[in-house]
Amino acid sequence: MAENDVVLAPRVKTTPKVEKPKLYKVLLFNDDYTPREFVVMVLKYVFRADGSSAEKIMLTAHMKGSSVVAVYTKDIAETKVKEAMDLAKEAGFPLMFTAEPEE
Repeated sequence: MAENDVVLAPRVKTTPKVEKPKLYKVLLFNDDYTPREFVVMVLKYVFRADGSSAEKIMLTAHMKGSSVVAVYTKDIAETKVKEAMDLAKEAGFPLMFTAEPEE
């Protein structure tokens, strides 16, 4: 080869693999102190549940001890849990929500 010869290498096209974000379920836990109406109000306000869905989620938690409210990505789930817990704390209720990885 001469000094001025250009050597071309084949282009390799790479496509990055994008994984779907892991999902987290928000759980509502029953307690004996928080009024049902307040729980329904929090579900409507924070989680945008309609009236019948909020009632169903609240009653499931009341009867079984806990209920899945919704499923979100981690950061959204944690934000919603904090917002709901802050509302309950302001009102003086021990309402409990958690975010757990969905299996």
